[in-house]
Amino acid sequence: MKPILFANFFYATITLTSQTSVIVAFAPKLQPSCDSTKLVRRTQLYGLFDGMKEAFTAPALERSTLDANRETPIDRWMGWNVKSEDSTSSVSKAPANFVDSMDGSNYVSALLSKPMGIVFEENDEEYGGIFVLSLSEGGNAEIDGKIKPGDQLVAVNDKKVAGMQFDDALGTIVEASTEKTRLVFFRGDEVQLYGPTGASKEWLDEFIAKA
Repeated sequence: MKPILFANFFYATITLTSQTSVIVAFAPKLQPSCDSTKLVRRTQLYGLFDGMKEAFTAPALERSTLDANRETPIDRWMGWNVKSEDSTSSVSKAPANFVDSMDGSNYVSALLSKPMGIVFEENDEEYGGIFVLSLSEGGNAEIDGKIKPGDQLVAVNDKKVAGMQFDDALGTIVEASTEKTRLVFFRGDEVQLYGPTGASKEWLDEFIAKA
């Protein structure tokens, strides 16, 4: 860059790679004895790459994602999102109150003599089956202490009653001829037992056979 002198003023032209900026700085040549007020004009010089980020950064680019192993320093400088494969994969989380109906630890059984002192209620028609509404005070079930209101009845002795209508499920208990009747319950609600995440028929059949 070769400076050009015009009288008492200095003129310079700077050409940048990405753009051309003409910067004129006037600095009056003052005599030592001059009492004139000094005039200072400041011109800010920008870096070579200033302005490029704004030019290339658009909402679509900011929202874009790059493979982690392809990340470069310019990607970080531009602010482009870089995500690993692990971070982009979404993992659905189970609800806080979810109870796995294919986990044997979520089932309880009780061996009771009649009268048991259990009040049953039928689930919504779309699910079927019955559950414990309440326990009679001082009844065998309350004294035994294993059954709780809300438990879903799934088996009577070795017979599966899950999903049965109210009369059929209760009839199985009434018809049981053993001195004590074993009742198997799922400790969860009807959606968790019969809904989309409920136990499969094969799993439940095998579990009851082993219980």
